[in-house]
Amino acid sequence: MNTTHDFCLHRDSFGKLIFTGSNGEAHEAVPVRAFPIGAPDSGIALVDAHGHELAWIDTLADLDAERRQLVESELASREFMPVIERIVDVSGFATPSTWTIITNRGETKLILKGEEDIRRLAAPALLIADSNGIQYLIRDRGALDAHSRKILDRFL
Repeated sequence: MNTTHDFCLHRDSFGKLIFTGSNGEAHEAVPVRAFPIGAPDSGIALVDAHGHELAWIDTLADLDAERRQLVESELASREFMPVIERIVDVSGFATPSTWTIITNRGETKLILKGEEDIRRLAAPALLIADSNGIQYLIRDRGALDAHSRKILDRFL
């Protein structure tokens, strides 16, 4: 784990945040706030795709402007996370496909570029990234109605 801030951050050609440690190893990174409400600018972990901590940031002010902006923009994109309550329809079962969904913020459409954009979180949750980078959460796929589960199962 890195706590001295001797790491690099950049976005790859797919817009993913890439962490490169002092050993030269690169990983896709996700910033996670320890206390998102009580201390949103303090206690931020950079974790890899498996949830392993790559670096700990005591406070965003400890970072230079470029890295701080990357972390803040990644946090902002992750924190707007509508919750999918129902999958109404999909344009087809091959990707890319357009999904009509009902979320906790209303009805919308998302474009799923590929099955890899559906990420499994701690069971039974899923995170779906659309082509615009918006993350949609399914808290419990088993709690979805039968029609929604049937559609989702075709992509998993």
